[in-house]
Amino acid sequence: MPLTIDSLISRIPSLAECREDILKVRDVLTATFRSGGKLLLCGNGGSAADCEHWAGELLKSFVKDRPLPAKLAEKLPAELAQNLEAALPAIPLGGFQAASTAFANDVAPQLIFAQLTLGLGKPGDVLVGISTSGNSANVCKAVLTAKAIGMKTVALTGKSGGELAKLADTAIRAPETETYKIQELHLAIYHWLCMAVENEFF
Repeated sequence: MPLTIDSLISRIPSLAECREDILKVRDVLTATFRSGGKLLLCGNGGSAADCEHWAGELLKSFVKDRPLPAKLAEKLPAELAQNLEAALPAIPLGGFQAASTAFANDVAPQLIFAQLTLGLGKPGDVLVGISTSGNSANVCKAVLTAKAIGMKTVALTGKSGGELAKLADTAIRAPETETYKIQELHLAIYHWLCMAVENEFF
């Protein structure tokens, strides 16, 4: 089970230049979950799919068993206690179709993620904005909103970083310039982060 950052870099040597930023994000996520906070994720297109994927790996077991805490398990019927898995709270903001389409129609399409961040985020939570260009306006506006709330902010971008990397507290710049290559690295990065955080709690 590749839990060390060196194991990730040995498979994908180009990520060596992202090493410290990946570790910073691991620590941010660990601290957030440990303090009872949650993760919000936003992005467009393929990055929206990555948000769903990332959240999915946290909301159930990824590479390790996640038994329920004993005190919770004893309150549940056996079927639930034996089959439910402990989760880490993560919300992909691209999934709120009714709220998003209503806000886009009534107010401003580029502010959808900002509005959802305002509605769901609280101080101590963390927002991850994913953008291969680093210049997705709706993601940048969500980061600005998160910072005003008192949330921690993380950018996952391509090599240039764009405006998003400047706005976020921490930025992981995947060292590629073509969209599909950036997304391939993003997958490896957030898979490793999921494994590392899961290892901390389970």
